Amino acid sequence: MAWKKAKDEALIILRQRAKRCDPITYSELASKISAVQMEPHDPRLAHFLGELSTDEHEGGRPLITALVVHKHDLQPGKGFFDLSRSLGYSFVDEIEFWSEQLDRLRAQWK
Repeated sequence: MAWKKAKDEALIILRQRAKRCDPITYSELASKISAVQMEPHDPRLAHFLGELSTDEHEGGRPLITALVVHKHDLQPGKGFFDLSRSLGYSFVDEIEFWSEQLDRLRAQWK
């Protein structure tokens, strides 16, 4: 039950950010989720983000976790791209793919 509540919390945060195409760091997102306590480098956070993107993908929406980025380079982690490929996306240029996902998010949630 807490996991679902945490996912609902994260979706609210990420959809608000998507409207402004405003990325959020892993640490900032983790700190805003109250239902389940996770640290930015917690393996559960990677699994959690994977579930969010999979749910959104299955709903025909862009990968909402494209908004979640590292502090040091403001880009998503390797797990985002690995998950994207596992969901059937095919791309060579990761940054171009990520940019396309951000554009899709902006259009979806404007």
